[in-house]
Amino acid sequence: MNLTDFSIQKKIQGGDIMEFERLFMKYYKPLCCHADKILKDRDASEDLVQEFFYLFWKNRETFTPKFSLNAYLHQSIRNNALHYMEHLAVRKRYAEQVFNECKDLLPSHMQTEPDLNELDEVVNKTLRQMPERCSRIFLMNRFEGKKYREIAEILSVSVKTVEADMGKALQMFRKSLKDYTHDGITKITKESAYKTN
Repeated sequence: MNLTDFSIQKKIQGGDIMEFERLFMKYYKPLCCHADKILKDRDASEDLVQEFFYLFWKNRETFTPKFSLNAYLHQSIRNNALHYMEHLAVRKRYAEQVFNECKDLLPSHMQTEPDLNELDEVVNKTLRQMPERCSRIFLMNRFEGKKYREIAEILSVSVKTVEADMGKALQMFRKSLKDYTHDGITKITKESAYKTN
């Protein structure tokens, strides 16, 4: 790290908001472009860079880059963008698995492959609406592969309670998926995706 970078680091660590703002103004656009090369999504890239600078300032006292600020900032944004991409891939697999778990509960004309981005909204909305124990039991069973008896022991409830909560979860997913439409048959709107019951 050169003397200029060291000086900037020390000022920011000391709470110099003007120095931080100068750093932000200098690097914001280049870092957004850097993230966008990976994400191919300008809005998501801007959100990612803004979040990075927020945490950068919040944790400024422990900020100790070993290389130049330029290299540190670009490497950090690259790592965050790759992590974000991995997170999106996990969410899509998760949404697809929920659909596959629940599609047998639907009429045959609704069992076609869904749009995973839209389905992701449905899945997350449904999980948010579930009682906490109900959603936890569903995730432990379907995504962690735990048996009902294992879940009952972990949560200190009866197996019958686990069975009942799984039934509730499946009913809620079935209702949500019925509202989901695909290719003009049952297409969910953004309004219904975020509307509370």
